[in-house]
Amino acid sequence: MIIQGTDIIKLSFFNFINFALIMIKTFAKYFTVAALLALSSTAISSDLFKQTDEITHQDMLRGTNTEQRAWWDLKHYHLSVNVDPATKSLRGTNVMTYQVLSDQKALQIELQAPMILEKVEQEGKKLKVVQDGYSYFIELEKPQTIGKEYQITMYFSGQPKEAVNPPWDGGIAWKKDDNGIDFIASACQGVGASIWWPNKDQAFDEPDNGVLLSIEVPMHLTNVSNGRLVKVEDNKERKTKTFHWQVTNPINNYGVNINIGDYVHFGEQYQGENGVLDMDYYVLRDNLAKAKKQFKDAPRTMEALEHWFGPYPFYQDSFKLVEVPYLGMEHQSSVTYGNKYQNGYLGRDRSSTGWGLKFDFIIVHESGHEWFANNITNKDVADMWIHEGFTSYSEALFVEYFYGKDAGAQYVRGTRLGIQNDSPLIGTYGVNREGSSDMYNKGSNMLHTIRQVVDNDEKWREIIRGLNKEFYHQTVTTKQVEDYMSKHSGKDLSKIFDQYLRDVRIPVLEYFVLDEVMKVRWGNSIKGFNMPIKASINGKTQWLTPTTKWSKVKIDQADVKVTLDADFYVSVMNIMGN
Repeated sequence: MIIQGTDIIKLSFFNFINFALIMIKTFAKYFTVAALLALSSTAISSDLFKQTDEITHQDMLRGTNTEQRAWWDLKHYHLSVNVDPATKSLRGTNVMTYQVLSDQKALQIELQAPMILEKVEQEGKKLKVVQDGYSYFIELEKPQTIGKEYQITMYFSGQPKEAVNPPWDGGIAWKKDDNGIDFIASACQGVGASIWWPNKDQAFDEPDNGVLLSIEVPMHLTNVSNGRLVKVEDNKERKTKTFHWQVTNPINNYGVNINIGDYVHFGEQYQGENGVLDMDYYVLRDNLAKAKKQFKDAPRTMEALEHWFGPYPFYQDSFKLVEVPYLGMEHQSSVTYGNKYQNGYLGRDRSSTGWGLKFDFIIVHESGHEWFANNITNKDVADMWIHEGFTSYSEALFVEYFYGKDAGAQYVRGTRLGIQNDSPLIGTYGVNREGSSDMYNKGSNMLHTIRQVVDNDEKWREIIRGLNKEFYHQTVTTKQVEDYMSKHSGKDLSKIFDQYLRDVRIPVLEYFVLDEVMKVRWGNSIKGFNMPIKASINGKTQWLTPTTKWSKVKIDQADVKVTLDADFYVSVMNIMGN
């Protein structure tokens, strides 16, 4: 997913107060550039993160692994949908295969109004369904044997919520291209896949055996969905075509998509780490020439990110870029694109360094999600920083791969201007609540800071490649990621994660010199914060190991100037002000 940006830089109220208190307390005269960046923020507006403080009954049903969900394991969806652009409506079925894990309860699925769940059947028999908001509890009559697989068929129809400003407000975008031809796409990460089709709408359980999508559209249009195109059926009597797309790998539900328009296709084969990868591109007919030029960033992205993250996780399902009438989204093996065939984020460099104009932001960022969001998926949306922090860092890694380490570091440091430090990166568990939109820029800067602590670039690369191998095609928790990175770095990173994920303050290295003795400690930090830091003291670089208590640092003169390695997302202050 992407954040919606603006060029307005402002101080958040929280950080202004925090700044003032530090100034009054310490009479400090100067802050480093890092401190100023930590205190500045970009006004970010994203409907993905606009949630009320009140936690509702529906939030609990959506966000919790209820007993009506826990007893069964999702195996496969066969989603069949007729799309009618004239009425902006959908009608279809979802045949869901599941395996019984424990004693049978009612079976919970979601479908949001104004979509209608018409009926549910098992083995041709209509089942009783109890509705609670947009959650539905299906009462199964057939005895369910633990270990065996069963199917239910859900019939649904209606006019789904129309996306006004996708991808930030989810739904279906019903647009027209410049020739007046229907141009339609789904985008539903924040609001949920159940906005347009019935499913187990919770992140922890993905269909182990993938999804078959059978999408029927008017004869003159083409549908592009996830996975590989199996066949196209002509329905001459209805003047429609049905496109059958097969996904063989597990897939998160919001990643399942439909894209409909006057598409033309071109493609290439990329020789990747796991062999030949089919890379296919679907664009509007009039944009073919522009796409053939701009999409050269796709194999470049694959080259860079396979280097850093390991093999592309979905060789069996191929890789696609699909033009859509909104900015873009990370739909698995069907990455959507709407960056208007220009570099940067709609032509703008998010880092304000110049490096952000060296690549197409949407191609790199949304493709980066194939590793973090699609291969490794958070079990709970409270841990969405796993998706967005690593993927935002992939932008810097792309820059580093092609333009050098200093360029990549400049890029990630530049994105600090977009950090608000308004609320923790981790949201509230069990109630469908994401954390702060800082999960993008602050998340990537946290990872860049941890990289400095690891202090071994090859080991760092092994760690982030290892994450994708260890948690291949899995849903995970923050704790699993933290524990893996601590174990394989050989360093206890727990306090660093606590500081940057669960607190809004940016640590300040406080120091003073008195009677030719220098003392340092971490201020503006959590209890027990103990991150080592690379500093320059009178031009001599050394590692410091401060804690939240004062400790001595050996110096050879009374007049001391301290600067910190800019790649650490921290600030520094002489509390004596001299």
